[in-house]
Amino acid sequence: MSLFEIKERIESLVKELNEHNYKYYVLAQPAITDFEYDKKLEELAKLEKEYPEYLDPDSPTIKVGGYITKEFQTVKHKWPMLSLGNTYNEQDLKDFDERVRKAIGDDFEYVCELKFDGLSISLSYENGKMLRAVTRGDGTQGDDVTNNVKTIRSIPKDIKALGYPDSFDIRGEVFMHRAAFERLNNERIENNEIAFANPRNFASGTLKMQDSTEVAKRPLDCFLYFLYTEKHSFNTHWESLEAVKKWGFHVCEHTKLCRNMDNVLEFIQYWEEHRFGLSYEIDGIVIKVNNLSQQQELGFTAKSPRWAISYKYKAQEVETILEKVSYQVGRTGAVTPVANLKPVLLAGTTVKRATLHNANEIKRLDLHEGDTVLVEKGGEIIPKIIAVNTGKRDNSALRVIYPEVCPECKTPLIRKEGEAVHYCPNDEGCPPQIIGKMQHFIGRKAMNIDGLGDETIEAFYKRGFIEHISDLYTLYKKEDLLKQIDRFGEKSISNMLEGIEKSKQMPFEKVLFGLGIRYVGETVAKKLAAYFKNIDSLMNANFEELKAVDEIGERIAESLIEYFKEPRHREQIELLRSYGLQFESVQNTVQLESTKLEGKSFIISGVFENYSRDELKDIIEANGGKILSSISAKLNFLVAGDNMGPAKLEKATKLQIPIISDDDLINMLQ
Repeated sequence: MSLFEIKERIESLVKELNEHNYKYYVLAQPAITDFEYDKKLEELAKLEKEYPEYLDPDSPTIKVGGYITKEFQTVKHKWPMLSLGNTYNEQDLKDFDERVRKAIGDDFEYVCELKFDGLSISLSYENGKMLRAVTRGDGTQGDDVTNNVKTIRSIPKDIKALGYPDSFDIRGEVFMHRAAFERLNNERIENNEIAFANPRNFASGTLKMQDSTEVAKRPLDCFLYFLYTEKHSFNTHWESLEAVKKWGFHVCEHTKLCRNMDNVLEFIQYWEEHRFGLSYEIDGIVIKVNNLSQQQELGFTAKSPRWAISYKYKAQEVETILEKVSYQVGRTGAVTPVANLKPVLLAGTTVKRATLHNANEIKRLDLHEGDTVLVEKGGEIIPKIIAVNTGKRDNSALRVIYPEVCPECKTPLIRKEGEAVHYCPNDEGCPPQIIGKMQHFIGRKAMNIDGLGDETIEAFYKRGFIEHISDLYTLYKKEDLLKQIDRFGEKSISNMLEGIEKSKQMPFEKVLFGLGIRYVGETVAKKLAAYFKNIDSLMNANFEELKAVDEIGERIAESLIEYFKEPRHREQIELLRSYGLQFESVQNTVQLESTKLEGKSFIISGVFENYSRDELKDIIEANGGKILSSISAKLNFLVAGDNMGPAKLEKATKLQIPIISDDDLINMLQ
């Protein structure tokens, strides 16, 4: 290929792969297989390595994130981020229109924009490069979240077009698409983590995470809607929006120029009806005077601009009948109540079910069988019951009582102190837990077994082919029986068995995540595998040793101890080990920077201002030192940060082990 063709091929691959990332992570609608994607990514990486002059800053080969933020720096806004006045009725809009006319006359237009339900952000650019991203905060100053915002693919880090000012700020809204929210929230529920109530909370929580590598895994999007510059290059807001589109910023395509308030009201009514067809949440419409000089003339109040207002839609509510309450058992044993409703149209969809969360919610609502209930679907993706119309209750109606035994296997339920959820402890004998654990094990983020899907796992279980995760590795002995299943031919069986065999090469952290231990998500599994190195060290670790691992709290430590003390779990692990699965981390050779810490052992505990615990561990090992898992007389130094456990401190003091700070450690290397 000529240099021109190579450059074109790189640009084409970057564009295509970024589109596939958007479809996969945001829309949850992958258009190609993982294998096809990986091949294209491999080709791009090879070309970029050979021709680095054509490397695109937005290339999917560049690792995004990787920064740990201990504390977000507070930054003052150059232009204050004021809030808008809100209204819920048309008369307030007509009054607003009248005030504008009195101030500037009748010759003006409005720009109508969708009011996105997300997190406001201010982006600063210098010479075409993103300088800073700051949250709204209190309106005058906010948190610097630049590292996290740089992971959002729709926000340009470098402007490639021409015509932009040397310095400008642009305001927008960070949000999460519904499909991505549902997928990620379901994963949280499966991992026994607290679910977010709505996409806005999920987006907000994500943007405030300390590790931008983790932020990069969560698909956020951003619409930009207002430009600030020292010198006004445009006469109208509409012209500025058209310009920032050309510069590469993501501007909502549903923004509209309106000649008068009647046009505005038509726009509001249209989107009240059609908003549920969008892939993201909106909670109203923003109306702005278009001409920038007229905006200046109208000015501001102490809290908001006089040239803009927002019309907010009311949350959708409807009454229907509670037909019954059913109970779902998840793979971790959590028993979740679900309200089965008489079908009713709400927010553009027919609703038949609503979440009840837990026993506390049933008690709070004082639910009775056959109740007339008020169901809401506002910021919530999943409808919820917000009230009961007791005036319509039948006097003979029976109160809904949360069950004491598992609805699937009749095992008595348990509820730990301080937790709202009831669990079925029979994880090796409760059918939905067994099926769920196996489905989790084969999943893309765990063992990623090709040729096996959730429906196949369920079918195999119901036919008695598999009862435990380890049984997957004996399926090759049942090939003749497998052929009896409809639409499961020789090619399908061959692909499945090949996928199962290939999964034996998956690293320890994936196997650990695949076991489905309560509270042990993907990130926790990585940290545990990196710290303990093998399954035996992890299984034999005590409570304090587990808590010594970065970000492992009491709840996770207790769950691990509980899991590994169960003989059936250990038996499964031994079977998986005998089938060739990886239960030991591959040891990467540490490139020594010096031998200044050779022969010295360390334990790191607490939180540090300048380093993460993993970074301190790497520094120690790179200089010849050794990390121990527990305090003993053999320990040379305890590196102590803030909030370290008192028991650890007491034991180190008793054994007269030197307690040093991270600064002391660095000084040892000078």
